[in-house]
Amino acid sequence: MAQVCGVQSWCLGLTLPLILAAALHQGSATVAPPTTAQTTAAPNKEPERPERGNYLVASSNGTACLLAYMGLQLNISFTSFSQNQTVQDIVNLQPNFTKSSGSCEAENATLRLTTDGEKTNLTFVFALNTTSSKYHLREVSLSASWPDMKEPFFVQNRSLNYLRGTLGYSYMCREEQTLSVAPSLSVNTFQVQLQPFGLTGDKFGAAEECQLDEDDMLIPIIVGAALAGLVLIVLLAYLIGRKRSHAGYQTI
Repeated sequence: MAQVCGVQSWCLGLTLPLILAAALHQGSATVAPPTTAQTTAAPNKEPERPERGNYLVASSNGTACLLAYMGLQLNISFTSFSQNQTVQDIVNLQPNFTKSSGSCEAENATLRLTTDGEKTNLTFVFALNTTSSKYHLREVSLSASWPDMKEPFFVQNRSLNYLRGTLGYSYMCREEQTLSVAPSLSVNTFQVQLQPFGLTGDKFGAAEECQLDEDDMLIPIIVGAALAGLVLIVLLAYLIGRKRSHAGYQTI
């Protein structure tokens, strides 16, 4: 009987620590702080490419003196009335709701685009150097009064040097370009063809490709030349190896 009790006491002494350890483990598991899921902001949706618009400025006699065929996109920062902070917005100009006007002079040509019921006015001023017969975009200005703007927006830059072309020729650039006007405004252009000087009738002159388009055309040429060179090297290596194998057979 004493032996049995001794065995039972030994069993009880071994079992109690195990039960206590299990209880403590379960208690610590139940009081562990809950984990909270982290939320991430949804990525911004990329804006759609703007539709290309045909814009024309006529001279006093009714003939076209400036032609532009391009898609335009405004990247603008302004103080939001509803959010009470600076926000950035990207707006496409819709040709069906945009009116074009302007003026043409000997050394200056102006294209004025008005939309949103005259709440948005975008102006381009081109300058012609009569000595070199080169023209460029010299000035861009934007005035806007949108519902969420805390105050009317106006930006102007008169010292630009974009969209450079030659008198009598049209400027063409298929690639997207960003015209930086001010810290709060840039204008993205898409598939541009324009001519502010030297028009003959109502048609563009011969096109001069922009540097971006020329670089884009150069890449396939370089890749093709590299592949052709690689094929030639492989062919020469095969012919040399075949010639050596024939020489070996003749020696044997």
